[in-house]
Amino acid sequence: MNLRAVGVLPTLALVGVTAAWGSTFFLIKDLLDEISVLDFLSVRFVLAAAVLVALAPRSMMRLSSQEVKRGVLLGLVYGVAQVLQTFGLERTSASVSGFVTGMYVILTPLLAALVLRQRIGRWVWFAVLLATIGLGFLSLQGLAVSPGVALVFASAVLYAVHILGLGQWASAANALGLSVVQMIVIAVVCTAASAPNGIAAPQTNSGWWSLLYMAVVAGAGALLAQTWAQAHLSSTRAAVIMTMEPVFAAVFAVLFGGELLTARMAVGGSLVLAAMFVVELAPKEMDEAEVQQLPARGLSGV
Repeated sequence: MNLRAVGVLPTLALVGVTAAWGSTFFLIKDLLDEISVLDFLSVRFVLAAAVLVALAPRSMMRLSSQEVKRGVLLGLVYGVAQVLQTFGLERTSASVSGFVTGMYVILTPLLAALVLRQRIGRWVWFAVLLATIGLGFLSLQGLAVSPGVALVFASAVLYAVHILGLGQWASAANALGLSVVQMIVIAVVCTAASAPNGIAAPQTNSGWWSLLYMAVVAGAGALLAQTWAQAHLSSTRAAVIMTMEPVFAAVFAVLFGGELLTARMAVGGSLVLAAMFVVELAPKEMDEAEVQQLPARGLSGV
C-alpha cells in the first residue's frame, strides 16, 4: 500500500514540524536575553526567507498569479498572527498564552464547519476534545486572565485560518513556491513591526547558532514541510497533529533545559498523543467529508 495514500508520510512530516518547533522553546529562552522578541522574529524570518529563495530561486515563477496572491494572503495571516502573539505574550503569562494559542485545534474544525460547510466526523471532534484537555494539562497553571489573552486568541484564530488556507490551496506541485512567497511576506510583516525601534542582532556565537537553527530548520524547513503535508491532509487532522508542539517542547525542556518531568506533563502529553492517534485511526467514512477541497475560487474568491 502506498504510504502517501494513507497519509503516513504527511503525518510524519507534520510531527517533524512540531518537533522542530518544540525544540526551539528552551533556545529562545536564552536568545531573548540578547535581543527582543520582535527583533528575533524579524531576523529569523528574513534569514528563513533568504534560505528558501536561495534554495529555489525560480519556484515562484512557476506559480500562477492566483497562487502568488494566495501565498501573499497566507503569509500576511501567519505574519500578523506571529506579531499579535508576541504582543500578547508581553501582557499575559506564558502558561495561559500557550493554552490560548493552542485553541486553533478547536477553531480549525469550527471554521471548517461554519465557513466552509464541511462535515467533521464525531471521532475527529473526540480527538479535538482530547487534544484540548491535554493542552490544558500541559499549559495551564491557573485561571488568571490578562488583557493580552485577547491578542493571543486573535493570533489563534489567524493560525486556524492559515491551517485552513493551506489545506485548501497547497498542492504537491506548488508547495515549494507557495512556501517561498509566504516566508517572504512573513519576513516583511515581522520586520515592519520591529523596524520602528531598530533591529538588533545576537551578540554571541551561541546566539547566532540558535537563531540560524530556528531560521533554517524550524523556520524555512518547517514551513516547507507543513505546506507539503497539508496538501495531503485535511485541515482538522493537521491541527490535531500540530498540538504535538507543546509535547515536544516539554520533552526538550526536560532533556536539555533542566526541567523536571511532572505528572501534568505526562498526562497532558499522553492525551495529546492519544488525540493524534484517534484522528489518524478514525473510521474513514466519518472523515471523508472533511477532506473535500474548495472549488477553484478558494477562500473569499481569491
